Amino acid sequence: MTDARTLRTAVAMMALACAGGAEAADPEVAFPESRWGVSLGGFAGVQPAYEGSDEYRFVAYPLIAPKYFGAGYDADARARVDFRGIDDVRVTAFRYGGLDVGPLAGYSFGRDEGLSSRLAGLGDVDGGLAAGGFISYTFNPVFVDFAYHTQVTGDSDTGYTLRFGAGVAQNLTERMALSAYLGGSYASEDYMDSYFSVTPAQAALSGAGLGVFDAAGGFKDVGLDLGLDYRLTDRLTLQSKAGYARLLNDAAASPITAARNQFSGGLGLTYRFGRTD
Repeated sequence: MTDARTLRTAVAMMALACAGGAEAADPEVAFPESRWGVSLGGFAGVQPAYEGSDEYRFVAYPLIAPKYFGAGYDADARARVDFRGIDDVRVTAFRYGGLDVGPLAGYSFGRDEGLSSRLAGLGDVDGGLAAGGFISYTFNPVFVDFAYHTQVTGDSDTGYTLRFGAGVAQNLTERMALSAYLGGSYASEDYMDSYFSVTPAQAALSGAGLGVFDAAGGFKDVGLDLGLDYRLTDRLTLQSKAGYARLLNDAAASPITAARNQFSGGLGLTYRFGRTD
């Protein structure tokens, strides 16, 4: 456990070090102020009540994201900040051609046993701050990426996930942009224990009569995410997202899992301050 925690800390520190050391390596990192902007808004949608649930809950949260543009709104101008979810906000600290490298951060909400009767007696998995790093390469308009993600506060022994995939981002018109991402994740044994195992003590207390299950680390899921953004004005953008994931291996076999197929979706609205062209 100590070695795994040390590895997680080292990777997170290396990713953060990239942010501090990239200025000398990449002249683009000296961001002209005229190229900065800030998007403010909110997102609301539905998602599974917990990972593996067949019930859904409404979620809403604010969106606050800095924006940096290298050459304007054309398809070649990749944003420096990539919002993948509340637990996965990526910041490019080093860029060379199509290569992007940097840290990621966010907040993992954990799991509350009160979210579903199926979780009764299993106890809570406390949420906390998440950290890690990513690397991606763009063959315009297609990109591939790989990321390391772990929780560093709260229940910080919940292991890590490795996230990977390929996507495409394309402007359909001057105001409309489409994105698609096909990916998957690998989860460590600690992560699988936290979210998919049922210990003998938990089985004895389970209100749903769940049996003992020891989940092993391995490939956890594959999925497809789609996004469609429409610029209502130069500053106001309507965002829509839809996602599907299929749980695999012990994540699918766990008695905690009520549905292998997981769906999500929602709408967002953001207003950009600063640069608009």
